[in-house]
Amino acid sequence: MSLEEQINEGIKQGMKAQDKLRLETLRNVKKYIIEAKTAGAGIQQLPDADTLKIIQKLAKQGQESANIYKEQARADLYEHEMGQVQILMEFLPQPLDEAALTAALQKIIADCGAGSLQDLGKVMGMASKLLAGQADGKLISAKVRELLQA
Repeated sequence: MSLEEQINEGIKQGMKAQDKLRLETLRNVKKYIIEAKTAGAGIQQLPDADTLKIIQKLAKQGQESANIYKEQARADLYEHEMGQVQILMEFLPQPLDEAALTAALQKIIADCGAGSLQDLGKVMGMASKLLAGQADGKLISAKVRELLQA
């Protein structure tokens, strides 16, 4: 089942359970999916990688908004935003721990034949595709720099 189909199933489940937060969150994701599909010519189903990017973006925006609400002592808005982020996280792959990330990056570096920081772009391009949704881009970049300098 594709990620888009999982979102549709989540919307149905939200309707049946009358879960307004889940329904609101997943309908928002669906809106972005439809916009992405109409932007491309004749796309029937959005690839999971693109759907994953949409969900990641919305989760990151929600987390940033929640942090702002927390700083401004708006507990009601903070909890609503964090509830949405939790729902979005259900559709994202589990993040890699540091050891697994290091091992994956070492394999990517070996596959690319990278030996110095000059190969950073090549490694990052491959790592961004392979580790999409499993680690933050800044974390990947920092770890790749560390491994290439060693």
